[in-house]
Amino acid sequence: MADQQPVRLYCFAHSGGAFDHWAAHVGAGVEPVPVFLPGHGRLRHAPRATTHQALLAAVLPRLTGEQRAPYALYGHGLGAMVALAATRALHEAGLPGPALLAVGACPPPHPPHALPDARRATDAELLDVLGGRGAVPPHSDEGIWLRATLPVLRADLKLEQSLQRAAQQPLTAGPLTTPLLVVASQGNPLAPPAIADGWHRWTQGPTWLRTVPGRHFFVHGRELPRLLGRACRITGRLARRPAPVG
Repeated sequence: MADQQPVRLYCFAHSGGAFDHWAAHVGAGVEPVPVFLPGHGRLRHAPRATTHQALLAAVLPRLTGEQRAPYALYGHGLGAMVALAATRALHEAGLPGPALLAVGACPPPHPPHALPDARRATDAELLDVLGGRGAVPPHSDEGIWLRATLPVLRADLKLEQSLQRAAQQPLTAGPLTTPLLVVASQGNPLAPPAIADGWHRWTQGPTWLRTVPGRHFFVHGRELPRLLGRACRITGRLARRPAPVG
């Protein structure tokens, strides 16, 4: 693959900085490209996207330029819903979609996630639910971290609920056939390996489940980028194969 463009792996998460170390671990032929959501990381001064429409307006321009090589999407947590929404929107628009959609640490959008309604939940309810689901970064003081990030968490929950509602709408262009890789961890009570069963319905393409160590924040480890690097190299080789004749 030395004479070919690398497979771009566009990465979505609550914090784009979660992928800072990935370039050192994905391996040759794969280029991780963090995509920051409005109101986060490098875009922290931008208004936060809390609706499906606002999210697509911010994300799709990154994916609709000239794509001369196969590319993949990975979404972690809320980012999994973002990656799914982007894949569906590209499909509806008849634009080149990812050769691989990978999702991690996130239940499928149906049935709806067992999370509080961000519009009605009190701070105490949010703290109780999120604090008990492994949603606190390692080495953080749980109470201080949760209270400091409540406005961001509330906005992200609004976005997630909007993406869930949009995902329930049928695709006019027909069902997705994008290959889907589901990544889970045994230590994540919100999204254990059993979630893979629910993700099958979101594509008619092949679906795989892989497990990695850790709880919700396994995105910070080495196993996940290594796994996705291998998957992207395989995806790239398959996508570049000449179509069969006859």
